[in-house]
Amino acid sequence: MLQIIIFTKFFDFVAQPFQLITSYTKNTKPMKISKIIMSLLCVLLFVNMQCDDDMTLPESNCASFAVIDSFTYTNSATSPYTINSVSINDDCLIIDVSASGCDGNTWEMQLVDSGSVSESNPPQRYVKFFLINTEDCLAFVDRARSFDLTSLQIEGENEIIINVDDYSDPVTYTY
Repeated sequence: MLQIIIFTKFFDFVAQPFQLITSYTKNTKPMKISKIIMSLLCVLLFVNMQCDDDMTLPESNCASFAVIDSFTYTNSATSPYTINSVSINDDCLIIDVSASGCDGNTWEMQLVDSGSVSESNPPQRYVKFFLINTEDCLAFVDRARSFDLTSLQIEGENEIIINVDDYSDPVTYTY
């Protein structure tokens, strides 16, 4: 419905110059032809903007994916939380956190990698856990979230150390 409204408003806007040009002539056929041409152009424009169905996320058993983004790693803010534990199961990093809230169902959680790799043996990566918590309750809630680490794999290596910000123990990821 919204597309139809946008289409009609766009058509009225685009057709205005053609109406002014054709209004000076007594023949109404050029105006009808220009409206038909404009309608066809608009329809082709909307058909061309449809989503590409070929784009799919890789399959994963984890709830989310780790993201490599140095800007977000450095500049983003997070809600207060406490990391209870960090573990790895296959390609998933599982982070168990506690924070104030009602039930934690509305929490948005993200794992962001700094984009830098320490040259050590094995190599090390640095990640931050971000929590967006808009719940306004006094309860203290525990939630666990798993993050797919395949985007953090380093070519030519089969093991890396993951250092999670605000967690004392690094974890070893073998792939």
